[in-house]
Amino acid sequence: MISQLIENLSREKSIDPQIVLDAVKDAMIVAARKQFKGNEDLIAEFDDKEGFQLFAVRKVVDAVADRDREITVLEARRISPDVEVGGEVRIAKKTDGLGRIAAQTAKQVILQKVREAERETIHSEFSGRVGELVNCSIKRIEGQDMVVDLGKTEARLPKKEQSRLESYSVGDRIRCVIKSVEKTGKNAGVIVSRGAPELVMRLFEQEVPEIYDNTVQIKGCAREAGERTKIAVFSRDRDVDSVGACVGMKGMRVQSIIRELRGEKIDIIEFSDDPVVFATHALSPAKISRVTVLSAQDKHMEVIVDDTQLSLAIGKKGQNVRLAAKLLGWKIDIKSEEEKRQEVESQMAALDQPGTPVSVLIDHGLTERLAEKLVAAGHTTVEPLANMTREEIEAIPGVGTELSDDLIIALNAYYGPYVEQPEVAEYVTEDQEMVAEGAPDELAVQPVGPVEDGEFAANTTGSADESDTMTEK
Repeated sequence: MISQLIENLSREKSIDPQIVLDAVKDAMIVAARKQFKGNEDLIAEFDDKEGFQLFAVRKVVDAVADRDREITVLEARRISPDVEVGGEVRIAKKTDGLGRIAAQTAKQVILQKVREAERETIHSEFSGRVGELVNCSIKRIEGQDMVVDLGKTEARLPKKEQSRLESYSVGDRIRCVIKSVEKTGKNAGVIVSRGAPELVMRLFEQEVPEIYDNTVQIKGCAREAGERTKIAVFSRDRDVDSVGACVGMKGMRVQSIIRELRGEKIDIIEFSDDPVVFATHALSPAKISRVTVLSAQDKHMEVIVDDTQLSLAIGKKGQNVRLAAKLLGWKIDIKSEEEKRQEVESQMAALDQPGTPVSVLIDHGLTERLAEKLVAAGHTTVEPLANMTREEIEAIPGVGTELSDDLIIALNAYYGPYVEQPEVAEYVTEDQEMVAEGAPDELAVQPVGPVEDGEFAANTTGSADESDTMTEK
């Protein structure tokens, strides 16, 4: 009877019967320890005739130090006449006295062991099938997640792995890809996905014979489930058009995949080893003017498009350039011709008028350490700092509220000589004041002229007649 129950449970859970048998033995030992409350070494055995039996194991010694684990030779030979010192004897324990609590404990242990064995079996079976396309049916809905039936086991389709265009009911049949296999944790088991790029790749492999026989290869796929997918393909045969093979006659092949994905848009792109050419293809349908690689090591490029093509290249909410960047694995900066022209003009203007280095503020009270912090934050010249508000200065990394006052004081000291000073009244002599108020011309100081032909121009305040008399004399 017990053997048959174990066999049925093993078949139902698809696990080894020996694992279930060992789980029952462990459960009996745990229940016995809870019931007898001792430190005995217990073992459980199963026999088809006797069923499960429980034994306490004790070591044969000359002098007993631990009554729970040791026994004298004389006592041991009453149980087993041939036993010697150093051997072991088994003392049968009654299982009839195990109470309800002990039985409940045994049940929990058995269920836990079976669950662990089931997870191990599932993990070993499905861990090598990650990325595989599977047919399944919706078994039940738990919150926003769905539980699907894979036949031998159940799998979970989380909300984040679903497409926003799709909605299903219990009993619907769907195709998913195995995303991952979790061995432990809250969501232990198989995780399937309808939003992974691998789903589109597997569907193309099924629909396009050239991909199945490896004539056409899928080089990459970037996807935003429910919105758009970009897939890059490459033909190993010059006579086979990779894009045309995926599209099919009158678009039949790709339309079949689009129907499976509930109308999701798919861009099929020809792959190229040249990142510039590949980027030009990936940003379709926009027309690219030119592509510049800014850093091959950091995989950073700049794409220039016509002003009318900028919105098309960026796409709705940046989707087109975002998918292209995922597909290439590069960082892409998109600029229009006008933006690039303004950027070049500003760079040329900056070269013509280099700013004053921050180091000059050291002579006006700025510490060298604060100057280094400003340079590290990208503020290498004085002019931009002078145009900042106090809040903007405090926001500079490394400055903050405490050092902002020191920087402002240094800037004021630097720009102090250039600030327009208030006018100062000139000192006016009494004679000058009289002249200003319209005094007689006799009091005006005459300029000293050059000496010509022996004539002497006197610097006096005398009249014109007196000057003539002196000249005649």
